Amino acid sequence: MNYVYATIGLLAFVTPVRANDVGAEAFRDDFNLLNSDRWFISDGWTNGDHQNCLWLAQQLSINEGILRLSLTDKPGKNLSYSCAEIQTKARFGYGTYEARMKIPFASGTNSNFFSHIGAPQERPHNEIDFEFIGKYAGALQTNYFVNGVGGHEAVIDIPDADSRFRTYAFVWGSDSIRWYVDGKMVREIKEGSVPEEPQKIYLSVWSTSTLTDWLGKFEYPGKPLNLEIDWLAFTPQNSLCQFPESTVCMIRDAAPTKNP
Repeated sequence: MNYVYATIGLLAFVTPVRANDVGAEAFRDDFNLLNSDRWFISDGWTNGDHQNCLWLAQQLSINEGILRLSLTDKPGKNLSYSCAEIQTKARFGYGTYEARMKIPFASGTNSNFFSHIGAPQERPHNEIDFEFIGKYAGALQTNYFVNGVGGHEAVIDIPDADSRFRTYAFVWGSDSIRWYVDGKMVREIKEGSVPEEPQKIYLSVWSTSTLTDWLGKFEYPGKPLNLEIDWLAFTPQNSLCQFPESTVCMIRDAAPTKNP
């Protein structure tokens, strides 16, 4: 995820906080309403000059248990487009992060579900990503940052991501990250450093006029682009499965069993 902020000297002045020190509780949000105790809505700014849209609270809506984050041609301040982002107020550590979503694809756009902590919270930049690259229908980019160091991108083809809901999950542990789609592992990191900082959960959809090599040239398609989220859940590491549709259950049920 692209954030523009100064990080010079940040690492030298922070006290380490470890993801296993966070006592965050499990939750599942079905988005029958937007829980203001859980979620903060970005409103009235951008994350940097790479965005050609303004975060606006009005770009979020809920209908019949579906949260919609919309990118539209509604002007915002000096920008021609408006877009949407929400983030948790709490920070979370090791565990399973998952969301059931339907993704809009259009050149020049980025729809995403990720965890992040960084300079806005006066912490080192750590992050784990699901980013959908609008330049190519079905293109899912996974990535992660450890203390400001990224460059771990891998692109995976996800058929029908724009036409049906699928469950996207990552399992973050002290020595690994595993990404899943509908309970099937699509990527695994077991070597090198992984994030240790507790992180907030983000969902957003945005567009760009500058990051064309990555996302493509943006042309508004003439109708809103809606990132739709059916539910989102977090299950702490070593906790029991919360609900049957959870990736935690799918992994458990798919694991080989030993003979007695």
